[in-house]
Amino acid sequence: MRLRVDENGSLRSFRHRNFRILYPANALSNIGSWAQRVAQDWLVLELTDNSGAALGLITAVQFGPVLFFSLHGGALADRVNKRKLLIWTNVVAGLASLSIGLLVVFERIEIWHVFVGAAALGIASAIDAPIRMAFTSELVGQSDVGNAVSLNSANFNAGRLIGPALSGFLIARFTTGPSFIINATTYLFVIAAFLLMREEDLFIHKMEKTLGTVREGIRYALARPDLYVVMMLVFFAATFGLNFQIFNAMMATTEFNKGAAEYGLLGTYIAIGSLSAALVSARMNKRRNVRFIIKLGGVFSLAVVILSAAPSYTLYSLWLPVCGFSALTTMIAANSYVQTHSDPAIRGRVMGIYLLIFMGGTPFGSILIGYSIEHFGIRETVAGCGLISLVAAIVIWFVFGNKVQAPEDRRVSAVLQQDLQL
Repeated sequence: MRLRVDENGSLRSFRHRNFRILYPANALSNIGSWAQRVAQDWLVLELTDNSGAALGLITAVQFGPVLFFSLHGGALADRVNKRKLLIWTNVVAGLASLSIGLLVVFERIEIWHVFVGAAALGIASAIDAPIRMAFTSELVGQSDVGNAVSLNSANFNAGRLIGPALSGFLIARFTTGPSFIINATTYLFVIAAFLLMREEDLFIHKMEKTLGTVREGIRYALARPDLYVVMMLVFFAATFGLNFQIFNAMMATTEFNKGAAEYGLLGTYIAIGSLSAALVSARMNKRRNVRFIIKLGGVFSLAVVILSAAPSYTLYSLWLPVCGFSALTTMIAANSYVQTHSDPAIRGRVMGIYLLIFMGGTPFGSILIGYSIEHFGIRETVAGCGLISLVAAIVIWFVFGNKVQAPEDRRVSAVLQQDLQL
């Protein structure tokens, strides 16, 4: 039975069989991933006596591999079969999660085990993410990329609604181990979905394998002011603003004196706003220009500053959906813009650069945030992070606001070829 979907509606990506197969598998995987994120942070706090510095360091270890592998993952995306490579990255990530979960269950876990597991997961994710981003256009075709990105974000944040609360419940009644094991199990569904896809239904451009070096991707991005301005905004917003896993853990434990269940619910509260943003963004394709994205970044940064002043757990929880909505609206718009305005021949490498910018500052930012929490306090740290991101958005607006027009679609390939001949 063929699924009927409005070709111009917010669910139009479901017209494509391969997208329909992968979507529910990703839904399960996202629930597991969010459950593990909460469990990992809580496990670190348990093993280090609520150390904010240790929490920042484990985040740095998990996201550090982006600095070394994301560009090469993007290059691989333009050279090899994306579907087959994604199967292997999911195998590695699943084994890393399973190992930590079993160590916790059998009471053999030590802090260095968590660091090793986080590093392994980080390597797999650093390679996986740019390939998965570039693979989106193969699943649904160029015309539906923006819609697919929004639907995937809705999927991701629907998992955020369930995963943290589920993990908090499991931690309170058992240990952190079940959350890791559940996440490991969900990778099996994603692997099965990739195996069930039909290669002939993928939208593969013949040009995609003609160019292959990382340097070509960098030169292309530098020749496109609209792309590198979006990436600059994303760098500051992600490095300093998108640290809710650290903010929530420390606010829940040190400011509000709450336990695992209440901490887990904070992830659910922010997901309410994030999911709403993803659903709204599915119908916002025409408004995704660079100046609009800069404005969104400023609104998100201001929301983070306000969050730092929340006087109680209840008010903090009520403001988190606003932060989630503004954050995801910004990131979906930026991600969609970069994907839809990059030449198919080099999109994998551009998305590798985007991922490096998006997550590459996290290892340094999280260590800085952990240090700041230890020496200045959590509220001061949250406010400082929001202010840095806000100032960056204002500077980008005044310096680059009039230099961000994208080339016409018919000229994109010409821009690519001209720059690569330099």
